[in-house]
Parts: sequence; structure tokens; C-alpha cells
Amino acid sequence: MAKWRYTVASLVLASLAACGPKAPPALNAAPKHPDFLFPSSPQGTAANQLARLDRGWQYLQFDDFRNAEREFAAVLKQQPSFYPAETAMAYLSVARGNEKDALTRFERALQADAGYVPALVGRGQMLLEFDRDADALASFEAAVARDPSLTDIKSRIEVLRFRAAQDVLSRAKAAADARRFDEAANIYRQAIAGSPDSSFLYRDLAIVEQRAGQRDNALEHFRKAIELDPNDARSHAGIGGILDNQGDVLGAIAEYERARAIDPNEVPESVMARLRAAAALARMPAAYRAIPQLAVVTRADVAALIGNRLESLIARAQPRQVIITDIRNNWAQVWITPVVRSGVMDTGPNYEFEPSRQVRRAELATTISRLLSLVAAGKPELAKKWQAAHIAINDVGSTHLNYPAVSAVVASGVMPLSGGNFNLLRTVSGPELMDIMGRLEALAR
Repeated sequence: MAKWRYTVASLVLASLAACGPKAPPALNAAPKHPDFLFPSSPQGTAANQLARLDRGWQYLQFDDFRNAEREFAAVLKQQPSFYPAETAMAYLSVARGNEKDALTRFERALQADAGYVPALVGRGQMLLEFDRDADALASFEAAVARDPSLTDIKSRIEVLRFRAAQDVLSRAKAAADARRFDEAANIYRQAIAGSPDSSFLYRDLAIVEQRAGQRDNALEHFRKAIELDPNDARSHAGIGGILDNQGDVLGAIAEYERARAIDPNEVPESVMARLRAAAALARMPAAYRAIPQLAVVTRADVAALIGNRLESLIARAQPRQVIITDIRNNWAQVWITPVVRSGVMDTGPNYEFEPSRQVRRAELATTISRLLSLVAAGKPELAKKWQAAHIAINDVGSTHLNYPAVSAVVASGVMPLSGGNFNLLRTVSGPELMDIMGRLEALAR
């Protein structure tokens, strides 16, 4: 708090010593109220008023309230509108513990001069006593605007601003947690009106709007937050989330990568992997993208998924020379050829792959079992586990031609049974194939 500024009228006191009241002793000890701001007088004030005000202030600093009041009252009797004396009486009330009277007197002084700094500071102190922080902040800000040298008041202002911001955030968070999104948004907008350069307020408003489904508003405010603070990782991630929900995969990846460049923990790697996979899928032929929705998949579909998603696995196989006569210009040709060369899938005696032929579970079991052999080559403990498993399959006996392949895919968990049956002749759907490939990929990793 600013120290008192004394207006010492030494010559005036000397001239009045013989006829005026006895002067207070010299203030050698520390003043009792160093945080009171001395009520300086405007130019042209009468000498006797200056003297009495200065003398009364010295009495106040000795806690001699009776003599201080006598001096201040004498000035007010002479000139009731003299606001420095009214302010001095207000500080006297503060010292006596009468905050209500002090506030009234500070207000009265400011009615005479709205920019009077000692009264503005004193009123701010009293408003804090009555828990009127916002009004106190306004009073302190007005004082500093008039006198920028009030460094202690500036510190008090920063504290009050921080407390106000914390209160705003607490109320807004409580409203948002209770799903009162409109209320929370209004609180943030009011805070932004008072602090338009605070990037975090725009970001938190955007988060509330995003939760309320107001994506366009949220996008606007996330971008405003980044305009004010380009290193706001959370706002970049917020924009990425909105773009992700809108299906803008490339835009989402770009924003997420910006967020991760600032804070690697802001966006999980699993999210990035999902989006990169989605971006890669977007570049695939339409027939490839349609596989997950197919009622029945074909050999081309199976080969395409294996060739794309398990490329590193089939690369482990010893390649063989093959001739394929029926895949020219087929959409899956780029994947069919390496899959057949790896031995995971075969052609017929006439070298035809039959890419459009529907796939049944028996054929898929053979293909998956060959892929499992490639997995087991790098993880022999898994092969031993699958071979040691004795699985009872209702519709595939141990002497059946397909039993070795079926038992391997069932033991590995890649192609589970349904009610104890494997259903060799049932066709494979797109969703089923995607699930099987997902489990196989997990084993391959």
C-alpha cells in the first residue's frame, strides 16, 4: 500500500505557533497507519487549512484520535465542501474501526472530486471489507489511472483481477459440470468483455460450446484463442477434434500435429494412428473402402486387406514364382500379386485367382492359418501354445481335411467358434472379416 505523502507547512506552523493549538510532537517513531494515503490539498488552499490538516494527520499517526478529529472538524466547519478534510475524517473512521462511516465519508469526498486519489484508494480498502471486490477493483483502477506511481495499489489490482478470474472460472466450471452450458457460456462472455485479450477465456468458452454441440461457435473461439496465443496446444487440439467430427481427416491431423508439437501429451498417439489410418483409407479405391459394409466378401477383398494391412507380415515369406491370368485391371491387383507370391493364397490349376468368388469360412481358415505360420515364425512360443490346444469343434472332426487349419485359427482366437460350431460353408461378411483382421494384426504386432 502506498505510504503517506505529507504536505508539511513548516513556515505556516511557525507563524501560527504562538496563537494556534499546541503542535503534536515530532513523528520520530513509525507511524501507526502507514498504509493510509495522505489527503493532499488542491492548489490555492488556505494556509490555515493546510496547517490544520497536516497537524491533524500527525495526531492520527500517533493514534490521538480526539485531537485529530478536532483539527479535521475545524477545517470542515470552515469549509464543509473541503474534500481533503472529509477524506481525512474517513481515514480517522477507519482507524477507529468504523468502516461504514468511513465508506460514507470517502463517497462524499468523491462526490466533490470523482478522481481524488486518496479517497479512491480509501474507498477501495473499505469496499474490500464489505466483500465488494469488483467495486474495490474499479476504485483502485481509477486511482492508478490518475497516479501511475501507486505501485502497491497496482499489486493489489493484480490480486483482485486474479481472484475475479478464479471466481469466474469456478462459477463457469460448476455450470458446465452441471450441463448448464448456456449459463457457463454467458459467464465466459462477460469475463471476455472485461478482459478481451485473455486467450484462455476464449478457449474455455469454446470447450463449453463444443460440449453443447455448437461447433461453429466453438471453432471460431478456438481460433480466436490461438490468434491471441499461438502456443495454446489445447485450442489446436480442440480445433482438431471438431474437424475430426466433421470428417475432415487431413485438417484434423494438421491441427493435432500442431498441438503435439507444443505439448506431446495433448493428443494420444492412438488418436493419431486412427486418423492416419483413416487418411490412408481415404486414398484407397472405393471397392476397398466398401469392404467393412459388405454382406459377403470376395477373394479380392481378402487379398486386398492382407496385402495392405499385413504387408510387413507377408514380406517374411519366401516369395515364389506365380502366374495369374485373371486379375489384369482388377482394382485389387496391386495386393493380389504379392499375397499369392507369399503362398498365403493360391491360384487354381488354370492359374486363375477368381477375384470375384465369394469366400467361405473354410477357405478363409486356410488363408489365416498360413498367416499364423508367418506370425509363429517370429514367436515360436505361440505356435507351441496353439498346437498344444485340444479344441472340440462340433462340426469339424479331428480327421476332417480342414481340421488342422480350423484348430489353429480357433486356438489362436482369430476365428472363434459360434455355439461350438465353426460353420465351414458359411460365407464371410465384411464386418466379420474386419474383426478377424484386427485380431490377426494384434497377434502380428
